[in-house]
Amino acid sequence: MTTKKEVEHIAKLARIKLTKREIEKMQKELSKILDYFEILKQADTKNIEPFLYPAELRNVLRDDEEIKFPQKGRETILTQAPKGEKGYFKVKEILK
Repeated sequence: MTTKKEVEHIAKLARIKLTKREIEKMQKELSKILDYFEILKQADTKNIEPFLYPAELRNVLRDDEEIKFPQKGRETILTQAPKGEKGYFKVKEILK
């Protein structure tokens, strides 16, 4: 069982203040958690390959697609921009 001193030490490391009642409660809860780890240590994992993530990761973003604007719409948009050059918006350089 986790001791009162261990709980107080953990609370100090976490920079939280616990009442006497909370310390007693944490003693019981931490003991249960640590007991469960002992059960998990007994599980046979010899033939199980380790993995980094519990779920398969995949890209959920769509592929980039070029959007074709009608020429008239493109010209209208460019005329509203502060600066334009060769059919593109011209903006201040931010990277040297």
